[in-house]
Amino acid sequence: MEDYKEEYERYQRAKKQVDEIKGFYGHLLSFIFAMGFMIYINLRYSPEYLWFFWPLMGWGIGLFFHGLKAFNYTPFLGKEWEERKMKEFMDQEKNKKYE
Repeated sequence: MEDYKEEYERYQRAKKQVDEIKGFYGHLLSFIFAMGFMIYINLRYSPEYLWFFWPLMGWGIGLFFHGLKAFNYTPFLGKEWEERKMKEFMDQEKNKKYE
């Protein structure tokens, strides 16, 4: 029974990961099409001011962080950091008890 539960939990985590990656690719595709359209509009009707750069930067930053989350890449505050901090706080709490 326990093996079935663990297998089901692994399946659920994998499904969630696949859904996140699929969502990222949808986000990337909409970014490409929308930016292409904005660049066309900008260069066609007001080439003297390149305003498309601003939404490109804003949306690009959001897309970048979405990609980091979708592919589980957290270089700064990842699981290792979280585990170290939890251990540190637990040790501090333990030391306070004995003082």
